[in-house]
Parts: sequence; C-alpha cells; structure tokens
Amino acid sequence: MITRSIEDKLREEYFKLLPNIRWTKEQLEAEVRFRLIQILNTLQSHERFEVISRVKDCESAINSLRRRQEGSLFDTDHPEKYSLIQLKDLAGIRILVFPRGELINKIDTCIKDHFVSWEADHVPGYREGDENQAFKYFGHCSSNDIIYGEIQIVPMLTGLFWEVEHEAIYKPKPEFKSIANSFEMQEKTQKVLDALKDLEETFERLSKT
Repeated sequence: MITRSIEDKLREEYFKLLPNIRWTKEQLEAEVRFRLIQILNTLQSHERFEVISRVKDCESAINSLRRRQEGSLFDTDHPEKYSLIQLKDLAGIRILVFPRGELINKIDTCIKDHFVSWEADHVPGYREGDENQAFKYFGHCSSNDIIYGEIQIVPMLTGLFWEVEHEAIYKPKPEFKSIANSFEMQEKTQKVLDALKDLEETFERLSKT
C-alpha cells in the first residue's frame, strides 16, 4: 500500500477548506472597509490608506505550517497532528497607511474597537525597544469559527518594501534563509526601514508647520 505524504493530505485539506477561506476573506474585507468609511471621509489631501485582501495559496500554507515545526520538518510518524486550520492567516487583510503617525493609530483604534475578541500578534521591531513594525490581529469572523482571519495594519512604505523583498528577507525561501538571518543583511534591512520611517515622520512634521 502506498502511504500518502503529509503534504498530500494537507493539499487535500486545503481544497476542501478553500470555499470557507474565500468566504472568510470576503466577509473580513467587507467589514474592514465598512468600519474605515468614517476615517476615509476625514482624510487630508496627503493622507491615504489601501485595503488589500488575499487568500494564502496552498503551497504557501503548507510551507508556513512546516516552518512552525521543530527543525521545520513534519513528524511522519504522527500525521494526525497537522491541520491547516492551525494557521492564523489563511485569509488576510493588509491595511497600508501613509503617513504612519496619527492616521495609523486612528485606524488601529477603529479595528480594535470592532474586532474586540481578536488577539494581538504585532510584528516587533528589529531591535529591542523599537516600536512595532506593524499591528497584527487574528481571530474568527462572526459567520465562520473554523478559519482564522488576520488583519495587518502597516505603514505603507514598509508594506511595499515587504512586498518587494518578501521571499528574500521577510519570509525567505530556504536557500535565502542564511542570508536573511545574517547580521550584515539584518543591519542593511534595518537601515532601509529606519530611513522609510524617518521619511514619513519628517514629512508629517513639516506638513504641520
């Protein structure tokens, strides 16, 4: 008898879950956009935010679950331990905000006030004592208690930088992991993030003078 791999079982589970994942994404996006209308109507000419929704694809979900295991390996003796519903970001919303300052705090408050039961899991800064790089929350939508949804609130310039270097630094592929984790690359990455933060804060300060 041919034994199916854990990855194949997870692929089958993914496509069974996919309608629920898509529904969670649609509901989450609708709720977030509706709640942010009050802020959208008060934006100044230089302020903006964008709401981006996504469904984690099959292989990305499997790799994400694998990375959470000891040694980034599945225990083939206990395949029953693994399910994609353990992931907190199968359906996700990212809110990109410019400039960061007061606007990102308003949006964060708005999201927290509506999704009161959701848990915070913010993206920390690179260095101890640094402010969070992004606000992040996960939980279940009112119509679905199976699939977790995730909401990220990210400074726009930081979020766009993450999009560019996503598979190289932010969530590196295995062949890039040693590079991404190297002191030299982390130092360079932090300099980029510091420069983006300084640019936004300088613009916001000068716009008020």
